[in-house]
Amino acid sequence: MTAIPQTATQTTVVFLLFPGITQLDFTAPAQALSRMPGARLIGAAATLDPIATDSGFSIVPTHDFASAPQADILCVPGGHGVTEALGDTATIDFVARQAADAQWVTSVCTGAFLLGRAGLLSGKRATTHWAYTHLLPLVGAEPVAARVVEDGNVVSSGGVTSGLDFALTLIARLHGDAVAQAIQLAIEYDPAPPFAGGHPDRAPESVTAGLKTRVYDAAAARIEAALKG
Repeated sequence: MTAIPQTATQTTVVFLLFPGITQLDFTAPAQALSRMPGARLIGAAATLDPIATDSGFSIVPTHDFASAPQADILCVPGGHGVTEALGDTATIDFVARQAADAQWVTSVCTGAFLLGRAGLLSGKRATTHWAYTHLLPLVGAEPVAARVVEDGNVVSSGGVTSGLDFALTLIARLHGDAVAQAIQLAIEYDPAPPFAGGHPDRAPESVTAGLKTRVYDAAAARIEAALKG
């Protein structure tokens, strides 16, 4: 156990949930943020039906859009389901409505495009998964090659695991470095990956090219079509 203070003003963290979400986009920051003093986590979706993730299991929302409380921190994860979510008026309206009064508006991975569709990235510096950064100008954002990008009260993060970095960054902003460091220690976030290849800048060119061909070229084309449609 860590000596993290538990007497703090309640902070409501609302995560958008939608079919086809990348579960780690949600669960990684949720794990860190749930340990933040005063944290109250909400998973909001269009209905209370279980949400199918990209990992073969489902997540049960705590609230639907109508009953979700106002977020202090709004977090919008990504996933291949973003393509369909971009065309869902109820989802985009929920993001815009929550963002209007949120202290912090955040995204993980391709969740940035849902923020963008809601008009929240216009003129903002932002990031997303490396395979989609070239599409950020379509939502009025200035792409930045970084794992975490802060612009005012908007915080965006890169692909999947970057959500944990964003969460710890935000915890430090709210509660100080010592609290964020204690949470990092508590979850033993001490990355030592077996390969130095988590980004195209470091991965073998053949690995990057193969992955783009198999997955990301088509996925990026689908998001581009949804943004332009």
